[in-house]
Amino acid sequence: MSTTQSTSVLSCEKVTVAFDGFKAVQEMDLTILPGELRFLIGPNGAGKTTMLDVICGKVKPVGGKVVFNGRHGAVDVTKRKEHAIAELGIGRKFQTPSIFSGLTVEENLEISMSQKRGVFAALRAKMSKFDRMRIETELDLIGLQAKKRQRAGLLSHGEKQWLEIGMMLLQEPEILLLDEPVAGMTDKETEKTGELLKQIVRKRTVVVVEHDMEFVRRFASSVTVMHEGKLLKEGSMDEVQRDDRVAEVYLGRRRDADVIGSTA
Repeated sequence: MSTTQSTSVLSCEKVTVAFDGFKAVQEMDLTILPGELRFLIGPNGAGKTTMLDVICGKVKPVGGKVVFNGRHGAVDVTKRKEHAIAELGIGRKFQTPSIFSGLTVEENLEISMSQKRGVFAALRAKMSKFDRMRIETELDLIGLQAKKRQRAGLLSHGEKQWLEIGMMLLQEPEILLLDEPVAGMTDKETEKTGELLKQIVRKRTVVVVEHDMEFVRRFASSVTVMHEGKLLKEGSMDEVQRDDRVAEVYLGRRRDADVIGSTA
């Protein structure tokens, strides 16, 4: 095992993804450390979401590998199925919230704890005192304690996103993969989401694909910039903003002051 793999929670090495001959990702390297709030940014078509798809097993690369160093030790997950990767401790949230609109917030969280039983079996199952405590803790974390008996379909867009994040956290992932979590949110919801992510990384690692550069600037631990399926730049947001190559990618010209921050 390499030193990188032994100290990282996730190591993607020379990952290449091709769709009908088109290389969406080209020999991409990505190393994530425990407790990071890492943002993947770049223009549309840069390969950001495809990288999340590879990590969670939705898409299989034609080259390279993905090594997850979690509670079960270092595991090459490159050829494993999605459900097997999820069971190892990698959780993936897509752009559109996936919740049960006709059930209450609390019932959604109960189901997420007992998915193997099936939806209706989970609702009939008697929750232990410990399970109840876990649900109450997550309700406090996601800020939906006061709405726990409200139907999930009546929540605002931001609240639905927080509920799904809470559902995922109850499954105890070590890495959480989020795809544009603040898209469509109000400014207040966006701010609250950033604070929520800061709370989550106290115990877990979070990787976010995001286009809202102000959000990235405020909350990222570190930033990875992709362009045309390749790694372009990696570092703090300040380092990325000062890079001329990054400015060229975003605006087609060399860096002006705070250029990335002016683009979404």
